[in-house]
Amino acid sequence: AENLNESRFRNGDMIPEVKSNAEWEKCDNTGKPAWCYYDNSSANGAKYGKLYNWYAVHDSRGLAPKGWHIPTDAEWTILSNALGGAEIAGAKMKSNTGWNENGNGNNSSQFNGLPGGGRENYSAFNIGYTAQWWSSTLDATNNPYYRFLDYKTSKVNRTPTFKRLGNSVRCVKD
Repeated sequence: AENLNESRFRNGDMIPEVKSNAEWEKCDNTGKPAWCYYDNSSANGAKYGKLYNWYAVHDSRGLAPKGWHIPTDAEWTILSNALGGAEIAGAKMKSNTGWNENGNGNNSSQFNGLPGGGRENYSAFNIGYTAQWWSSTLDATNNPYYRFLDYKTSKVNRTPTFKRLGNSVRCVKD
């Protein structure tokens, strides 16, 4: 019911916090794990958790706490299907407050998807408009899948994306 907010890998190693656009881009170019707060503001951490790049999600030291894992693309599909299918599941997953332009959901699933946005193209954040979560699955061209909710629709969107983005993480109990 909340986004991951870990600054250490499962083995205890620190995950670097990255604040500047140049640092975030460097992590992407070198394949290094990183996290940031929404708008690079620690005040957002308690509510929205952290945004992680793909390299943190896919790191062998383990981002998910012991006894948990990052959902696969198939597990995200199982969730949206259990909520009536991707076309309507988003409304059931969205929190009932905080979304811009009357984009709130009903949170009937108790997933509590807050509109924490993501880090786009090294710099832009979009709080209020989207909620974005990594899956642990790569597509045929080696791009990771993610799921996102948008303020304009009730749909759970699925698409491959770039490893450089900063997305939230939800974990599934093993």
